[in-house]
Amino acid sequence: MTSPTALEQEPRQVFPPTLREVMLRPRWLALLAFSLVVAGLLAWLGQWQLGRAIDTAPAEPGQTEIVRPLADVAQPGAYLPEPLVGQRVEASGRWISDDFLVVSSRYNDGVEGYWVTGQLRLDGVATPTSVAVAVGWASDAASARNAVDALQAQVESDPDAIVTVTGRLISDEGPGRPPAGVDPQTMTRMSPAVLLGRWHDVDGVAVYRPYLASQSAIGPLDAIDSPAPDERSSVNWLNIFYAVEWAIFAGFALYLWYRLARDAWEKEVEDLEDEQSEALAAGSAESRD
Repeated sequence: MTSPTALEQEPRQVFPPTLREVMLRPRWLALLAFSLVVAGLLAWLGQWQLGRAIDTAPAEPGQTEIVRPLADVAQPGAYLPEPLVGQRVEASGRWISDDFLVVSSRYNDGVEGYWVTGQLRLDGVATPTSVAVAVGWASDAASARNAVDALQAQVESDPDAIVTVTGRLISDEGPGRPPAGVDPQTMTRMSPAVLLGRWHDVDGVAVYRPYLASQSAIGPLDAIDSPAPDERSSVNWLNIFYAVEWAIFAGFALYLWYRLARDAWEKEVEDLEDEQSEALAAGSAESRD
């Protein structure tokens, strides 16, 4: 029979907390609230991305082939929205003298050649406004230079002549570095931003970011081959992929809270078991003594 003294020396048994009890502590409830805020924000971003992934009012097929006034499609200094890239537009104005420039590496029906470009100062607008125009195509550099001279002569003979250009409105291609071993002033990309740096009479002038590719032959140049853009799908799969990513991140924020709380609970249970084992070992040693 166990003596009263032995019972008094037996260590008190401590029961570890449950995972639920740990999760309901103020510290973990506060962290849960923070995780819910983060998850909610990420879920909202996913919903916003998903809303942009599906075009609920896509343009009707063939809308880009209807010629519209330039001012109805884009505004000076503004980026061209993707659904309007390739839209046929019409613009009237006068050419600015000495601003006919050549851009190389331009293809027409698969044949490499050159574009002659010009600055068209728009007519009938309150603020002086210009748009870069790809005037036409030439098969070789000499023909392109001759076209520049011919166009320049026309402008000098009648600088106030109003011309109307019909073509496709296309986004800026951005600047590009010329190939090694050629004139550093050579342009291989159609960029109104680059052309603006070489134009004349642009103080106080608003400029369109996209450019106009003429679809009619102007002067001695060939018309630029510019087929209709492909019809775009009403679903943007890249945006859907991003929306799924945001949803995964939102779920991970909640899982991280659960994982941290569970790790803390497991460590607490382990520490209590170690303390109880040490206490039992110490009690056994004392009873033997």
